Amino acid sequence: MSLLGMGVAVVAACLIGLGFVAQQHAAFQEPLGRILHPSLLLDLLHSRLWLSGIALMIAGQLVFAVALDLTSVTQATPVLTVNLVFALIAAHVIYREPLGGRALLGSLMLTGGVALFLVIGQPHGGTPPGELSFRWVGGAVVLGLAMLVAVGGSHRDLRVRAMLLASGAGLLYGLQDTLTRSVVLLFDGGVPAAFMTWQPYGLVCVGALALLLAQSAFDAAPLRISLPAATAAEPLTGIALGIVIFGERIRLSAGDLALEALGLAGMVAGIVVLGRSPYLGKPGDRAAREEGGDL
Repeated sequence: MSLLGMGVAVVAACLIGLGFVAQQHAAFQEPLGRILHPSLLLDLLHSRLWLSGIALMIAGQLVFAVALDLTSVTQATPVLTVNLVFALIAAHVIYREPLGGRALLGSLMLTGGVALFLVIGQPHGGTPPGELSFRWVGGAVVLGLAMLVAVGGSHRDLRVRAMLLASGAGLLYGLQDTLTRSVVLLFDGGVPAAFMTWQPYGLVCVGALALLLAQSAFDAAPLRISLPAATAAEPLTGIALGIVIFGERIRLSAGDLALEALGLAGMVAGIVVLGRSPYLGKPGDRAAREEGGDL
């Protein structure tokens, strides 16, 4: 296990978490009719706050690419979940109120679950798939599932719609992490040669689609509703794709699997606890959103 890679992933999580807070504050002001419409992103391009959030997220993704060059997808993506902790801290600074016991409990559950999975699972091995390897079918399945989840919430209330959109974004983020590692490894063989393959272009397309889903989720509801779903879906997807596409391995004895499952459950539970924090709410929610209990 690469401790340096884990440390770099934590730095990436910090940048991404701060970026999420800035993006959501800007996106939440957009009309609900812009959800899943490209015009949402065009409008947000005029927001300095949103652009700052995007800059932080891009910086985080670049740092995370370095982490993926140092370690595997299965090791790095669980660490990225601590972006929720940094997002909570940022929201706490904005609202200037104490975090309380719930935030501490959720943070301990999240970080403890990640640590348990990594220590017991000991993710290791793996080989990069070929450009036309059948293993990429796993990525296509995730892409299709993300679209189904996102579109499936179109006629539901804002809470459910935001969670489904965020889940779709999280699935795509997990696929994006996998593609990022593939591109990083391709760059090791020469940048011009890498751009002769489909992976760099696939990474851009998946990233853009994930961005649209995430901003639509942020438009629909506060972070406490939208961010936990994305934060939970990303590492679970990344772990699954790391195993399926890169052939990464974890310990598979009955006892190890039980503890690994416990670690992942603790991670998800911590995400849920943190996500329920009032500090991830949005001050000044529009009255129109509150009518009929939408939020």
